[in-house]
Amino acid sequence: MADNGRHTEPGSGEGDSSGTLWRVFRRLFQSDGDQSLRAQLEEVINDHEGESEASSKGDLSPIERQMLRNLLHFSEHDADDVAIPRSEIIAIPASASWAEVVEAFAEHGHSRMPVYGETLDEIRGMIHIKDVFPLLARAAPAPEDWTKLMRQPLYVPQSRGALDVLADMRAQRIHLAVVIDEYTGTDGIITIEDLVEEIVGNIEDEHDDAPEDLLVANDEGMWDADARVELDEVARRIDPRLAEVEESVDTLGGLAFVLAGQVPQVGTIVDHDSGWRIEVTDGNERHVTRLRLHPPVEELEREAT
Repeated sequence: MADNGRHTEPGSGEGDSSGTLWRVFRRLFQSDGDQSLRAQLEEVINDHEGESEASSKGDLSPIERQMLRNLLHFSEHDADDVAIPRSEIIAIPASASWAEVVEAFAEHGHSRMPVYGETLDEIRGMIHIKDVFPLLARAAPAPEDWTKLMRQPLYVPQSRGALDVLADMRAQRIHLAVVIDEYTGTDGIITIEDLVEEIVGNIEDEHDDAPEDLLVANDEGMWDADARVELDEVARRIDPRLAEVEESVDTLGGLAFVLAGQVPQVGTIVDHDSGWRIEVTDGNERHVTRLRLHPPVEELEREAT
């Protein structure tokens, strides 16, 4: 058979479905020694960015690629990054009556809730619906002291890695952790569902409300926003310049914090280099929850003409 002078690498022939696999292996074992395995894997995933479907049977779908990317960065998060913030914690005071405890579970649909003393900084334990439901199902009398049904959650510092928190939960079979700040106050809580969502994305169930729009335009050219809205979303819908920030910031609330140099209080307005002004419309001394974006002067003038 005549030699056409072309050298073909294993698996690199046209139409050979193993070509991609060969390139992956070659990159993993022959790439720059300074590049981490994490970076190599992410580079391979990025090579397939934009593909709407798996290129061949058994290949990774876009959803699987995104999950892998999330998993690669999971260890970069700490407890503070993944926690439900203090302002959003739904908890039960230890002084509540049994009827109020039952009503809280009925209203919020959670399977477990923290129990606190005078304030949220004094979390005494948590109560699980599995300990409440048997009493209701048997029409048993209300317990004299329902706090005896409490279980102990995990207590973790803000700086503990999310991966370590997940390992703690699995080892101790406790699926709720209280995140403690440097002053031993309650910074937030983490459920095992929160950790899983960091990898697979949001998990909605029949108890969840319909998704709310975190970014809403009003008639005056301004935008009302939830502090949790991602800067990528802000850039896509409003102005790409708002996502141009050197610090490691993902949300609009984080951007307001960076621009103010501290947790900005309600009524504070901070200026962005793009000309947009960010006003804090709701929050407390520890967290910003709602913001309003005021457009640059030139944009207002353009709309007026």
